[in-house]
Amino acid sequence: MLARFEEVVDADEKIEPRDWMPADYRRALVRQMSQHAHSEVVGMQPEGNWLTRAPSLARKSILLAKVQDEAGHGLYLYSAVETLGVDRESLFRALHEGRQKYLSFINYPTPTWADVGALAWLTDGAAIVNQVPLCRSSYGPYARAMVRVCKEESFHHRQGFDALWALTRGSAAQRRMAQEAVDRWWGPALAMFGPPHAQSTHSERSMRWRIKRHTNDELRQRFVDVCVPQAEALGVTLPDPALRWNAERGHHDFTPPDFEELRRVVAGDGPCNRQRVAHRRRAHEDGAWVREAAAAYAAKHREEARW
Repeated sequence: MLARFEEVVDADEKIEPRDWMPADYRRALVRQMSQHAHSEVVGMQPEGNWLTRAPSLARKSILLAKVQDEAGHGLYLYSAVETLGVDRESLFRALHEGRQKYLSFINYPTPTWADVGALAWLTDGAAIVNQVPLCRSSYGPYARAMVRVCKEESFHHRQGFDALWALTRGSAAQRRMAQEAVDRWWGPALAMFGPPHAQSTHSERSMRWRIKRHTNDELRQRFVDVCVPQAEALGVTLPDPALRWNAERGHHDFTPPDFEELRRVVAGDGPCNRQRVAHRRRAHEDGAWVREAAAAYAAKHREEARW
């Protein structure tokens, strides 16, 4: 069975839920997909607090669509994890009790409207770089879910770029606000890709099984190379004095993010860690009656259909 599994993976075909798979492969998928799902759901919060304060009805409508998309992404990914026999409620408990992680950038505040734009341009841009290769993941349900997620992430990235574009073509105060937001979000966006490959405890195995396709370092480099011309178009400066084109490498040199800070934030020491998890736990508890009503309604109709 192991030989057949490896044959399918090496042929770049898909492993499906009913196929035999090594226990470590299953655990790696549960870890990565659940972390991804948690990140989408908790990730609604940094921008959600601007829904009632967006500067125009159009901006509010666009932001509402984006936040709604994030909830949908969480739904797709939780559903994909469930194909591995994992109960969704157990995933929620693990998140609420701090036993499962989510992306660290979520634990930073969004003090101005420009932060909404910078967050979307940079972190959703990073998400696209990270997630497009996942459309070719070896696990079928994960790969198929990511096709729609990546299409919607492209809209999110464009929304952020457009918001910053308007600000950088506004007053001096608006341009300053945009630059300050980019300064705040550049580091967290770089850190989104995780620790260096040599320090990663999961990347090598995930790449061997083709759950993911590239190292954290390769993805981070690709993100920087994409961002530089976009920043020039916007008229903002990326906050890294070491950032410059390296003709010999064919890539931009840049200063790596503060990985010690990344570890602290992931471990729960970010500026908004407790706030984000407490809000998520409270929302889950407040919505219990909705889930119970929906379950009762579904059970009633199943019973009627049976008779």
